[in-house]
Amino acid sequence: MTSEPHGSAGQPASREATDDPWAGDVHDGVAAWVRRSAPATERERPARSGRSTGARGGGRSRRRSGPPPEDRAAQPPAADPEQVARTILLDQLTGRARSRQELSDKLRSKQVPDDVAAPLLDRFEEVGLVDDAAFARSWVSGRQQGKGLARRALAQELRRKGVEDEGAREALDEIDPDEETEVARRLVRKKLRTLSRVDDTTATRRLVGMLARKGFPAGTAYAVVREELASSGRDEPDGLDGADPW
Repeated sequence: MTSEPHGSAGQPASREATDDPWAGDVHDGVAAWVRRSAPATERERPARSGRSTGARGGGRSRRRSGPPPEDRAAQPPAADPEQVARTILLDQLTGRARSRQELSDKLRSKQVPDDVAAPLLDRFEEVGLVDDAAFARSWVSGRQQGKGLARRALAQELRRKGVEDEGAREALDEIDPDEETEVARRLVRKKLRTLSRVDDTTATRRLVGMLARKGFPAGTAYAVVREELASSGRDEPDGLDGADPW
């Protein structure tokens, strides 16, 4: 007598699914690529069908095996490294500009090989999607207005972002000195409102220290603080010029 095929729904137990649900979706490919660095989960082992002696009448009985689908999460599909890198770059550039160094660090953190990342970053530079000079100008403008940073602090930030000195210098040279002084005045006026209960000496030291941490030179910091204290009816303590603001 011919034995029946084992498996669920009358299908052969050896038949495997052939459809790749992620195929054609690059974001799933990216997710699979990123998962390579995570610990792989234990693969599920399909149960084998077997024969056992029946308890009733010594007859034969068949035990069906469990469902045999493969754990595809444990076997991430192979993704094209260049396509993965391109998708990561486009995602990173959505919302704001980024320096080449930032993008390079991001690709490396996602385990994109350097020999794939470097040519792709070159191509992005050629078409203008990566432009450190434009990034530096945008960064300086935004951080000066949003955080009240002066040239020295902005130069340090651009250096950390990997912007070359020449590009950083060009962006910093566009800062209007009068506008920088006005930024310092706004910072001092705002801070003064929180210092109404401290003495003039303490208030002065805190104001000068704040401007120093924002990157303002000592001359600008002392001049602005002196003028704003006078405008608010407070006096600068004698002998403060040249003192360490910290």
